[in-house]
Amino acid sequence: MSETPDIQSAADEDAAMAQALFDAAREGDNPVLRSYLDAGAPAGLCNPAGDSLLMLAAYHGHPETVQLLLHHGADASAPNTRGQTPLAGAVFKGYTEVARVLLDAGADPDAGSPTAREAARMFARAEILQLLG
Repeated sequence: MSETPDIQSAADEDAAMAQALFDAAREGDNPVLRSYLDAGAPAGLCNPAGDSLLMLAAYHGHPETVQLLLHHGADASAPNTRGQTPLAGAVFKGYTEVARVLLDAGADPDAGSPTAREAARMFARAEILQLLG
C-alpha cells in the first residue's frame, strides 16, 4: 500500500528553501546561495513583490553575490513588479561596485522606471553616472 505524500509539508519545505535563498541574497551569504544554486535552485527566483535574488543582492550592496547570481543565469536587467531593475536599485543605494558588475554583465542603464540613469541623476551619483557613460 503506497502512502499519500504530505503536500502541505512539501509546500512548507519549498517556502523555507525560498526564504533561505532570499535571506542569503540579502545578506550576501555566498556559501549558502551557491549550495542551493549548484543543486538547481533557479537564479531568477522572485519573491511575491517581484524582487529577484539579484535585485535583493544588488539593493543590499553585495557585488560578489551579484556576480554569483549572474554566473548562474540571473537576468541583469529583469525588473520587479514596480518596474525597478537591479541596476537602478544599486544606483539608488550608491553601490558603485555593484553597478559596475551589473554593467559588465550587460545590464541596460535605460531599462525600468526610473531607469538607472535617471536615478543616478536624481541622487547625484556622479561616479556611477561616469560608469553609465
